[in-house]
Amino acid sequence: MDLKVRQASDFGLFKLSCLHKQHQPMILVYKFLKESFLFAINALRTNVLRTILTLSGVTIGIFSIITVFTLIDFLEKQVRESIESLGDNVVYIQKWPWTPPEGESEYPWWRYMNRQVPSLDDYEQIKRRSQIAEDVSYVMSSQKMLQYESNSYDNVAVMGVSDGFDKIWTFEIAGGRYFSPYEANSGMGVAIIGAEIASELFQGTDPIGKRVKMMGRKLTVIGVLLRTGSDIFGNSLDKNIIIPVKYARNLFNLRSESVNPMILVKAKPGYTSDDMVDELTGVMRAIRRIKPQGDNDFALNRISLIQKNFDSLFDFIDWAGWFIGGFSILVGGFGIANIMFVSVKERTRIIGIQKALGAKRKFILMQFLIESTALSLLGGLAGLFIVFGIAMTISLATDSEMALTLLNILKGIGISSFIGVVSGFIPAWKASKMDPVEAINAL
Repeated sequence: MDLKVRQASDFGLFKLSCLHKQHQPMILVYKFLKESFLFAINALRTNVLRTILTLSGVTIGIFSIITVFTLIDFLEKQVRESIESLGDNVVYIQKWPWTPPEGESEYPWWRYMNRQVPSLDDYEQIKRRSQIAEDVSYVMSSQKMLQYESNSYDNVAVMGVSDGFDKIWTFEIAGGRYFSPYEANSGMGVAIIGAEIASELFQGTDPIGKRVKMMGRKLTVIGVLLRTGSDIFGNSLDKNIIIPVKYARNLFNLRSESVNPMILVKAKPGYTSDDMVDELTGVMRAIRRIKPQGDNDFALNRISLIQKNFDSLFDFIDWAGWFIGGFSILVGGFGIANIMFVSVKERTRIIGIQKALGAKRKFILMQFLIESTALSLLGGLAGLFIVFGIAMTISLATDSEMALTLLNILKGIGISSFIGVVSGFIPAWKASKMDPVEAINAL
């Protein structure tokens, strides 16, 4: 007797004995799954090239979709970390808004060009008048050259900040300390430098207590920032020098737009940025003495404006991944269906023997569905393995951590299983409806 026929006969007899005795249901399930997977493996071995070409569609599809999901997770993590470094629940008072007005698609820059920039007086007034602000800080920025003895560093990002900046902006001090309130408010010539500047100017020596020169003035280094690298927006404090803004006003014109002055306001716990915006709108209009009918001559920017734009971008990338991967999976699904139709035709006599021995239609149906699902899962797991390899390579080659999350693994397995069930259903249904006599006598 043919080996496949003998396997089918033994399997059918075993099933009948279990069904009649109504014993050992777990053994029956185990035997059922085992035999179904053995049939699937046999289908793979019958024509290896055909199987590889067929499963490659599922592999590429799962690879495309899960790669997009992994990339989105990675980018979202980078964006969130970058946004958190800009301050949580913080409102930025500036001359220019970050986005067009609500309901408008174009950016009307001509409305904003004659606005005045935030001033130190605005900052002091907000500190006095605001009821829900936990911290307020004035910040300006520019670029200058920094010198220490014979060493120099060009295009250093200079930040002049007021008291409270360390409570709003997220960063860590690797060595030394931050400004004291007295140093910040009196405008003393002290500075905190980035890790990159410390490395280049001091060549491995301790910079704390040393004096650097900028614009002909000497500043005492009291702290060094922890090295962080650049975030997704290109921001980094590694190449920055932070000085008290009341010292910076002796070097820079704070009323000039060239130093990008802004006021950062962080809300107290229990208050949202919307609450902060509502209050600051009234406070700033009162400070600037704007008439009730007049338009605001300031912008209140929030991180949520950036998040909305990135959410739209991520949604687009997500759909693009589904679209690209969907075509590959569709091709792979047709390939699996083709394999299953061939498998049903090759095992027609085995199906007839199983049905003659008492196998029910749902048993035959499930047998082929499990086989098609197993085939699809193999393709999906191959795609997941490729994504995992790429994520590990990127993580090892860069400072960024890209990981294939458990959720994305489950998505890949779920999609593969679904494609397997859908692709194998029609061939399985056709097999389950076969007449046992005609099937056994089939050539």
